[in-house]
Amino acid sequence: MKKLMTLVLLLAIGSMSYAQKNELKAIEKALKNVNFSDAKAAVSTAEALIDNMDGKSKAKFYFLKAQALYANGAGTDANIDEAIVTLDKLKTLESSMGKLKYTDQANDMKSKMYNTFITKANDAFKSNDYEGAAARFEKIYRVSPKDTSYLYSAAYSSVRAEDYDSALKYYIELEDLGYTGIAMNYYATNLETGEEDFYGDNKSGRDFAVKIKTHDKPRDSKAESRRSEIVKNIALIYVSQGENEKALGAIADAKAENPEDYNLILSEGNVYLKLDNKEKASELYKEALSMDPENPDLNYNVGVLAMSAGQFDDAKSYFNKALKLKPDHADAALNLSSIQVNIGNAMNDEMNALGNSAADNKRYEEIRVEKKAIFSEGAAILENYLNVNPLSKNLDILTQLKNIYGALNEGEKYKAMKAKIENIESAGN
Repeated sequence: MKKLMTLVLLLAIGSMSYAQKNELKAIEKALKNVNFSDAKAAVSTAEALIDNMDGKSKAKFYFLKAQALYANGAGTDANIDEAIVTLDKLKTLESSMGKLKYTDQANDMKSKMYNTFITKANDAFKSNDYEGAAARFEKIYRVSPKDTSYLYSAAYSSVRAEDYDSALKYYIELEDLGYTGIAMNYYATNLETGEEDFYGDNKSGRDFAVKIKTHDKPRDSKAESRRSEIVKNIALIYVSQGENEKALGAIADAKAENPEDYNLILSEGNVYLKLDNKEKASELYKEALSMDPENPDLNYNVGVLAMSAGQFDDAKSYFNKALKLKPDHADAALNLSSIQVNIGNAMNDEMNALGNSAADNKRYEEIRVEKKAIFSEGAAILENYLNVNPLSKNLDILTQLKNIYGALNEGEKYKAMKAKIENIESAGN
């Protein structure tokens, strides 16, 4: 009886081994025929036998399972997630066995999978599916935590999707990681779409894509620090949520680390502006401007605050400086002109209050002439801008100039500007 039981046991083991080999062959056959549906079905059957597989068979099963799930890039995000986990199991198993039969191929497969996620994330972003892009960029980061630039991409995509809760979560995680974004970023052109894909700091992934000829024209670019941008966005999201103290606290912490970073001072100014504390915002903008006085946008921002406070002479000084530093700064030119229009319009109250006496009529004419001169100066500012920037199609500039011509009763100039605006608008439709 003892010998009979041993024989039965051996037969059972032999039968199990035969079944394992058959199931593995079934997966291989389906993969060879590019029938990933059948391959995944065979994987499910073989998985029930995995506890009885030896190390060699188990390694082969993991490799075949990953191929079936990946489906040459056609697998779902969930399938590819599982495929990556499966390849990690394969590599751990072979490392413990001391025999790396499939490890190199597994590494190549993982690179392909990362590239698939990267391509899908970039495609989603380019098609304005920012929510989908954010989910995929986060997935890439979770799979490869060393590639922190993808967590930043997830945060940025979430902002574009107006999913501020997710964006805040990602930004806080980036801040906790000490992420600055100062790194070499890698790009390559997708041969299928003709557009450039962003690989973050994943040089090996970019190089692999070029190697397998899905991409070409590799390009490297060193990124500037994103620290102040991250802190600013954390603060602004807090402000939008009514968490003003948290917003200012986030900036204070960052300023303690980087007291010379004027962008952080600007961010603080932006928060106070959101809180409608223009006086404090102006003070901070001026502090930032003292650290970078040749920055046209800083000069412009300080000018905007001075203009909103009715400090027109100061505002004009800042806008003129912005235009000197950046001759195509349309907003600076527009606001300079608007100051003249506002000053001219402010004269209407006095004009309307005058009576019909000789003295009143004389005063009315004086104001009219003065107002016309002020409006003419507003027009001259925009005319000069267009002379310096003859190819400009800025409709705000052109429309304001048209309206000033109308107020000055300069009919021919008004008609010419109106026609120019209509031509630009029709060309854009």
